[in-house]
Amino acid sequence: MKVLPKGLLYQKFFINKEERKLILEWLETLVPLWEMRYSKHHPPPEGDEQRPLLRPVYWLGNWQFACLGYYHPPEGIHNRSVHSTPYPPLLDKIVKRIEFLVKRAIPSTDIPKGWKLNTCLVNFYGDKLVEKKWEDRARVGEHKDFEPGPVASLSLGDRAFFQFVSGKPKVDGNKVFWEGWLEDSSLQVFAGKRFKEQFFHRVQRVDRKSRESFSFRVEDFKTRRINFTFRFVPPEHIVNLHELPSEDLEDVLPLAQELAKSDPFFQRAIAEIIRS
Repeated sequence: MKVLPKGLLYQKFFINKEERKLILEWLETLVPLWEMRYSKHHPPPEGDEQRPLLRPVYWLGNWQFACLGYYHPPEGIHNRSVHSTPYPPLLDKIVKRIEFLVKRAIPSTDIPKGWKLNTCLVNFYGDKLVEKKWEDRARVGEHKDFEPGPVASLSLGDRAFFQFVSGKPKVDGNKVFWEGWLEDSSLQVFAGKRFKEQFFHRVQRVDRKSRESFSFRVEDFKTRRINFTFRFVPPEHIVNLHELPSEDLEDVLPLAQELAKSDPFFQRAIAEIIRS
């Protein structure tokens, strides 16, 4: 594994061709969700407006519905993370490999007690059809992942130009601390205060060179990159769908019902709401 600045790891070809093929086949069984950023009980702040996320997503392990607010300690830990679809067996094996590598390469002081990669955001990067024109949505603005401990990123498809920066440009400008391409089948890990707390990170753009065609179940969207971002949420901060406060449940129930059309996990979660 190539070690870059302390706390940053990158390995090309972390998964082999057969693993890649099987992951893509499994992804074709999912129906990614277009989430709205806000909701009835979590309206936009003053000066902002309701809007969809830039890209369709899927969460594994637990789902952080955008309208409930993302996991953000110290205040934003309760009713943020809802139990979701578990990892399929192949992905679970890959996650265990990542955890093994992290524990060998990252200082123990940067790995919290009980750490394991128990949640994953699957982002689909590509072009959305908007008013009969294809609009490039393959980017992510400056942000931080507040889940404790190391974060691991597995990339499939066209390569992405990734940066760690010192701040948000609209506020105080920013300086690039590190940048590089995240290649197909590669793994990136970042950990420690510098990468988790000091710097923001972003995806500036995604190439169009491979011309690989993905057959995912997303209408009016052409995917050219998929990214799995694995993180750790303390188990005590994860709740079942039916345990959400009534207002939060009202906001996310339509999304859960949409997921239940194709996901057995959410079918059972909806049934539990009915029983309770």
